[in-house]
Amino acid sequence: MKILSFGRKNLALLAVLVPLLLLFLFVAFRSGPLAPVKVTVVTVENRGLAPALFGLGTVESRYTHKIGPTISGRIRQVTVQVGDLVESGQLLGEMDPVDFEARLKAQAAVLARSEALLAEAGARVAHARREAARYEELWQAHATSAELREVRRQELLLAQAGLEAARQEQARGRAELDALAARRHDLRLLAPIAGLVVARHAEPGTTLVAGQAVVELIDPASVWVNARFDQVSARGLAAGLSAKIVLRSRPQESLSGLVLRVEPLADAVTEEMLAKVLFAQLPTPFPPIGELAEVTVALPPLPSGPVVPNAAIQRLAGQTGVWRLVDGRPRFTPVEVGGGDLEGLVQIRAGLAAGERVVLYSAKALREGCRLAVVAELPGAGKK
Repeated sequence: MKILSFGRKNLALLAVLVPLLLLFLFVAFRSGPLAPVKVTVVTVENRGLAPALFGLGTVESRYTHKIGPTISGRIRQVTVQVGDLVESGQLLGEMDPVDFEARLKAQAAVLARSEALLAEAGARVAHARREAARYEELWQAHATSAELREVRRQELLLAQAGLEAARQEQARGRAELDALAARRHDLRLLAPIAGLVVARHAEPGTTLVAGQAVVELIDPASVWVNARFDQVSARGLAAGLSAKIVLRSRPQESLSGLVLRVEPLADAVTEEMLAKVLFAQLPTPFPPIGELAEVTVALPPLPSGPVVPNAAIQRLAGQTGVWRLVDGRPRFTPVEVGGGDLEGLVQIRAGLAAGERVVLYSAKALREGCRLAVVAELPGAGKK
């Protein structure tokens, strides 16, 4: 009876343990660590690509003119408003002359006095020259002494020196008068170019220091987009390439542009290349300075070759490659990556051939020879 009881207990235990073991093995091979890795695959195709670069930028003006006084003073009037189109030489504003008119009159009086002194000095020279000549004749006739003749000569030299000093004083007075007149003219703020008023920094009655801007003026023809491109993908960016510009305020409108130049200095903080992109034709209405814009630069097309999605490119042990399917198992294959387009496709220069299958997305990290389960799609794959 004891033996029969022991056998029944073992059988009951086995009846419980065996299903549990089978369930454990089933779970381990289907959804546990021994389960195949779910992947999506893609077939390598031969096709040509139209590569392009995408960047963000801001609308800026190549030339900005800040017009203000060259001397400190108070604004008398500002004759333009923001958004006005002005002509070259047009009056934009004027500073209060304060005492300039009185100073001009005073300097004119100083100049008149110097001219009178010049005339007086000229008369003295003429008189001294006649006296010197007369005493020279008297000395020749032995009618006067040599000392008196020398005195008249010294008087002539002194008169000539006085005349030269009067001339210098007159020149100084005229220069000061011209300088005051020029400064009086500088009180008028004139437009240096034909352009657009984009800012008005001061109103009449405001006191400004020399060099402080009253209005800002730009040349609409010099407007461009200061675009930024990621250094990783900026290979091939060069002057002369065509571009498409989409302003933030006009997302449905694509404007033609041209890369004017690539800046020799890159942004080391954001790791971006800088380029200036011109509008082929200025948009109407005129875009605000500082508006954001999307810039797409077209690169030269690539010839036909093996192409895979960029998501299939992986890095393993310092090498760039793809997980290629060989007899249903993954094998890491190093490849040489070429250019790509904005659709996410990249060209493979070496390492793959058309018709081969590579892993696009995987549920977890792959290893050589692991079991795979090819599915149509993975939840969240390719989404951000």
